[in-house]
Amino acid sequence: MASPDSLDVRDSAPWDARRVPSGKHLLSRILSWSVAVFLVFLIAWGLWPRPIHVETGLVARSPLTVHVSEEGKTRVRNRYVVAAPVAGKMRRVLLKAGDPVEVGKTVLTVIEPTAPPLLDPRARAQAEAVVCMQEASRRQAAESLDARRTSLKLAEDNRTRMRSVRKEGSLSESDRDAAEADASVKAAEVRAAEFALRVIDYELAQARSALERPEGVFPDNLLEIKSPVPGRVLNVRQESETVVAPGTPILEIGDPADIEIEAEILSRDAVVIHPGDSTVIEQWGGDAPLKARVRRVEPAAFTKISALGVEEQRVIVLCDLVDPPEAAKALGDRYRVEVRIAVWHADDVLAVPSGALFREGNVWKTFVCQHGVARLASLDAGRSDGRLTEVVSGLVAGDKVLLHPPDTVRDGSSISESSSKP
Repeated sequence: MASPDSLDVRDSAPWDARRVPSGKHLLSRILSWSVAVFLVFLIAWGLWPRPIHVETGLVARSPLTVHVSEEGKTRVRNRYVVAAPVAGKMRRVLLKAGDPVEVGKTVLTVIEPTAPPLLDPRARAQAEAVVCMQEASRRQAAESLDARRTSLKLAEDNRTRMRSVRKEGSLSESDRDAAEADASVKAAEVRAAEFALRVIDYELAQARSALERPEGVFPDNLLEIKSPVPGRVLNVRQESETVVAPGTPILEIGDPADIEIEAEILSRDAVVIHPGDSTVIEQWGGDAPLKARVRRVEPAAFTKISALGVEEQRVIVLCDLVDPPEAAKALGDRYRVEVRIAVWHADDVLAVPSGALFREGNVWKTFVCQHGVARLASLDAGRSDGRLTEVVSGLVAGDKVLLHPPDTVRDGSSISESSSKP
């Protein structure tokens, strides 16, 4: 049987006042609510927009120089290509690139004249017939000469007899003159016949030489090609022994110390380049850039295909080094360099870092940092050297601009500066 106390508890009405909870139950409820509040705080903190870390630059007044930059190469100013003057068998060139040569002394190579070609039976028969014809002509000319000499002797004897007659009236003056003239004419005919015989002898020798084929090399037939200028061998075009035709390039000679810089500039950039413009040569292998000056802008452009397959019109610009250091003497022919030509300069302009600018349509814009908030601003940009850009209007000195802003930055975005550049 249950006790009266237990019956009283079970039989109590629901509206009766409950007991006051113990301290253990109160602590567990407080902990549960604390965890819930902390979780809500973490969720809110995670969803709360954080400041975007950006890099900023400063708008300031500074000198600005606009350059046209292009890849270039060195080249010897005066290059001489030595070519074969005659056809023949060229001996092997013993010189190598870089060997020094002296004008009129250094023998570059030796050329043996080409031997005459072999005659086929038909050509040989024709050549023998020509020899026989010339021999017959010589015999004819010799007989003609003998006849004319006989006529001359008769004329001279007749003149002598005319001169021996001293008695007046025995001979007329016309007979005497006729005898003198006939002797002179006969003498001239003899001399002409002698010259004709000499011509026949030369023609006969020429016809006989066509049948001959000389064998062996004679020192008188060798042609030595000597250096026309002092300097060094730049390139050997034909090194091995071979048969060359007149005008065949053999090697190139020049002075490697006398070099110039050649750059292929786009035609739209070349129009603002003038002789005398200051130039900087970089990436040539030395620590400090070299100073140079534009000497010539060639008037004609040429078409060149770029690495992307685009046709470009380029102009060759030649530059001279100004007071090159000793280390620059190591530069040789066709060495690669970077050419930067100054086409515009101002000592004091308002400039903004070029990395802070971007385009929206045809308008230049940038983000300005104002008290931790990014504000979109429009500006008018002028000239640029790739690192700094001239500000015509829209910004003032001292403004902080965002460098290379990420795509998440919008007008009014909260930002934090990670670093600052002037």
